[in-house]
Parts: sequence; structure tokens; C-alpha cells
Amino acid sequence: MTVDTKDILEGAIAMTSQKDTKSSEPMLDKDLMTLLGIESPHLITQTPIASIWRVTRADSSFAALKCYFKDDLQDEAPGFDLLAAQNGIGAAKIYARSNAAILMEWLDGPLLGDLTRAGKDEKASQRLLETALALHQAPVKNIPSLDPLPRRFRALLDAKFTADCPDGIRAAVRKACQLAEDLLADQQDIRPLHGDLHHDNIKAGDRGYLAFDAKGVLGERTFELANAFRNPLGSEAMALRPETIQRRAQLWSAGLNVLKPRLLSWAAAFSGLSLAWHYKSTFGPESADQMRFVSTLIKLASSQSADPRSH
Repeated sequence: MTVDTKDILEGAIAMTSQKDTKSSEPMLDKDLMTLLGIESPHLITQTPIASIWRVTRADSSFAALKCYFKDDLQDEAPGFDLLAAQNGIGAAKIYARSNAAILMEWLDGPLLGDLTRAGKDEKASQRLLETALALHQAPVKNIPSLDPLPRRFRALLDAKFTADCPDGIRAAVRKACQLAEDLLADQQDIRPLHGDLHHDNIKAGDRGYLAFDAKGVLGERTFELANAFRNPLGSEAMALRPETIQRRAQLWSAGLNVLKPRLLSWAAAFSGLSLAWHYKSTFGPESADQMRFVSTLIKLASSQSADPRSH
């Protein structure tokens, strides 16, 4: 009788996902460790859907093992499809995978976001650009599971308002929707994208700074750095400053060889989308503080579009 290795792996993960009755921590199944050729597991963290371990491979190198509690990668599958297709170019390598687990390259750190948090955002911005360019050098073509940008923007395009939503918020959301509709109707240079590339999804390893935690998106190349304007965590005050936005936009648009107003428009549209996800597509007065950043991006995108020197 032929034994399906994938079935063995997923069965072993099912055992792994069960927590020890004497402990609140999950346990790695020995059959899984043997199958993957790993040992010395060390639990790093748990998320609502998975446990993440540092393990040692046969060549004594570290690897990261992510085990899913419900034997399901859920919406993370397209991102891993993208990372696998990258084959280590600009991103962490995928060593093995199933519907229940991912074994991938260990990135020791630090996060790229730590550079910005240490007051070195110009250096961090350059490294971020270099990572995006490296990702786009990979000969990645057809990946059926990738999420098309038009579908990804549905939460923003379906936006509604509470009865007491201020006029300023309504206007900003509608403008973000209009920007998204215009950009999506005229996408340029469509390709597979990381989809969530920002400072805290890039980490240092033995091969330098590499991307991880991809969403796996299919869309315009300019979109790749749209989320980076809002990041990293802990630097919100700096990121909101027009001079920071302008400096980043100048560097990234030149490096990607795209129009600066278009990059800013994608950033504004995505920032609106992020808030739509947060508020489940219903905007009210409680979104006022977060909408300031969207409004700033909209104004800068509009002013750049009117400036012939930015084209």
C-alpha cells in the first residue's frame, strides 16, 4: 500500500495542534519532526490560528515551523504560494509545506521597522525599496490562488456611513473610493505582489533583509509599497508628517520607476481600505483620528498630480 507523505504530515500536525493536558502549550509530534528532519523545537509564540516554533534542521541551521491548529492555512495560503514561487529571491525560503504546516527559513532579526523606531527612517526606507525591487526580480508568473486587487478593495468600495458620521469623514472616504475605482480601472504593469510589504514584514537573516508574511496579491506593481507609508508601528506621528510622506514617495517612486502621484494615490486608497477593514465598511465619528492620515495622503496626491514636475 502506498503511503501519502502529505497525509502523514497533516496527520502529524493534527497531533501537534492538540495541547498537552498538563500544559497550556502545544506539543510537537515526534513523527512530524522525523518526517521534516527537524529537532530541538522551541515555541516562539502562538497566534489565534497557529503556533510558531524555532527548530533545528539536519545541517544544524535554524528554521521556522508554523503549525495551524485547524489544519488549514486559511487566508494565508496565497501568501505562502507567492513566497514559494519567489524561491528565496527577496523573501524567506519555504522548505516544506502542507495544508497544516509551513517550514521556512529562520530570520533572526532585527525587524526593518526597528531602524525607523531608532530614528533611522531614511536608511530603513532605502532597505524597504531594495527588498521590493528584489521581490520583483523573481521570475514569478501564474499563481492561481493570488487575490486580485479589485476583490481586495471590496470592503472600501462597499463603504457605508453611520447617521452621525461627520461630513469631513464622508468626503475623505468617498475620495478614497474614487481613487481606488480609478486606479483599479486602469491598472498598469500587473504582476504577483507580496501585498503587505512594510517595515515590520521585513526581517534580517543570514542573507540580509528578507520579506515574510506575504498576502499574495495580483495587481499593479505600484501598489507594492502602498501600505509602507503607514508603518512601522510606533512611528505613527512621524509617518503622518507631510515631509516624511513626501520623502518616502520621492525615493520609492524613483526607485520603482513609477509616477509619484500614482504611488501616493495607491497609498491613500489603501489607507482607506485598511480603515474599512477595521470598521467593517461602516464609518462613523470614531474613525476621525485615523482618517487624518487618509486625508493627508489624498491632499498630497492631488497636489502632486497638479504639479507637472512630479510626472
